[in-house]
Amino acid sequence: MSIAAVGKSATSHARSPARYDLAGRIGVVTGGSNGIGAAIVTALRAAGARVIVWDREGQGSPDTVAVDVTDMASVERAAAQLPQLDILVNSAGYAGLTVPLDQYPPEEWRRVIDVNLIGTFNVCRALVPIFRKAKAGHIVNIASLAGKEGTPNASAYSAAKAGVIALTKSLGKELAASGVLVNAIAPAAVRTRLLQQMSPAHVQIMIDKSPMGRLIEPAEVADIVMWLCSDSCTCNTGSVFDLSAGRATY
Repeated sequence: MSIAAVGKSATSHARSPARYDLAGRIGVVTGGSNGIGAAIVTALRAAGARVIVWDREGQGSPDTVAVDVTDMASVERAAAQLPQLDILVNSAGYAGLTVPLDQYPPEEWRRVIDVNLIGTFNVCRALVPIFRKAKAGHIVNIASLAGKEGTPNASAYSAAKAGVIALTKSLGKELAASGVLVNAIAPAAVRTRLLQQMSPAHVQIMIDKSPMGRLIEPAEVADIVMWLCSDSCTCNTGSVFDLSAGRATY
C-alpha cells in the first residue's frame, strides 16, 4: 500500500492558510526537494521569498544546490555562495530502520544521527555567523514528536530528534539578544516518502495514536513554519511547537 493511501487526510474543512509578505527575504531550506521541505519551499516562495534548496539530490534549478549536510566542507562551500540570509529551515531528514535497539545495525544508527542531528549542527554552525552579523533572522528546525515521546523500535530517530529539540533550546538562548529567533516543530507522522523507510505496521501504530486518526499533511507543517519565519513571530525563541493531531498530552 502506498503512503498516499494510508490514513485519513485533512479534508474535514477547506484550508485557508494565512498570508505573509516575505518579499526581499532569502532563505535556505535543507532537504527541500521533497516531502516537508518541498512544501515549505513552495509556501515561502508563494510569499515572495527567494528560497535556495540545499539537498543531496543535486541541482535541478539555479536555486537548488547539491549539499550533503553531514559533510561540513560541503555545507561551508554552499554557505560561502549566499548573498544574504534571512531564513533557515533545517528539514533534511532520514528515518532509518524500525527495529529493536539490540538489533539495530550500528552503521545505520550512526547514519540517522548524522543526517538529523549532526546535519542540523553543521548547517547552523556555518550559517549562524551570517545571522549574527545581520542581527536578525529566523531559524526553524524540523524535529519530531518521536524526540519527545521516544518511539519504540526507532531509537536512532528518537534520539536524533531529541537532540534537535535540545539544540534548538540551547541555540535559542544563545541568540536570544541578537535579533535571531530559533524554534523547532515537532510533528507526529507526516505523509511523506520518509514513511516508506518504515514498516506499514509501524506507520499504522503512529496513525492509531492520533485522536484525529490521520497523518499530518506537509502543507500543515509549512503553515507553522511560515508564521515562525514571519514578522508576526517576535518573541518566541527556543520553543518547540507540537503538530500532533491531538496526540500530544503534555
